Amino acid sequence: MSEPPAVSSLELRPTGPEDRGFLYRLYASTREEELATVDWAEGQKEAFLTQQFSAQDHHYHTYYPGARFDLVVVAGEPVGRLYVARWTREIRLIDIALLPASRGAGIGTRLISELQAEAAAAGKTLTIHVEMYNPALALYQRLGFRPIDTVGVYYLMEWRAESVAEAPAPT
Repeated sequence: MSEPPAVSSLELRPTGPEDRGFLYRLYASTREEELATVDWAEGQKEAFLTQQFSAQDHHYHTYYPGARFDLVVVAGEPVGRLYVARWTREIRLIDIALLPASRGAGIGTRLISELQAEAAAAGKTLTIHVEMYNPALALYQRLGFRPIDTVGVYYLMEWRAESVAEAPAPT
């Protein structure tokens, strides 16, 4: 069985300053449901999204030096982002987000599965922070992630390959 077109033509490319507008629109799309319930004027919502996007972008680039910040590209068009930090014993999936039209097409599953294969081959765990009410939580659980800690409104979730889980702890 062949992959859906969205998955078979998938590429990653580093983000650049020219991608800021797309990255903002992508971020805003991840907050649509939440902001639909807020009784704010459109200008207030826009100001909030702009501030939150800038704060998140600053946080990621400050606290994850050396991480890869990639656009997810399908058929030459950006459809999402994948931010990953690779450390000595762990690969951290900092953030994965897709435009609404690209969700549910297998793109996220493929990207995470590739990170799982990389982590297994390197003998590392794969981790991600996920908001407790994030709809993607079901995807992470389906792919074998388990909560290992709670940090505010986030779960720290971990995926371990069998060989990683059975390896003795470092002394």
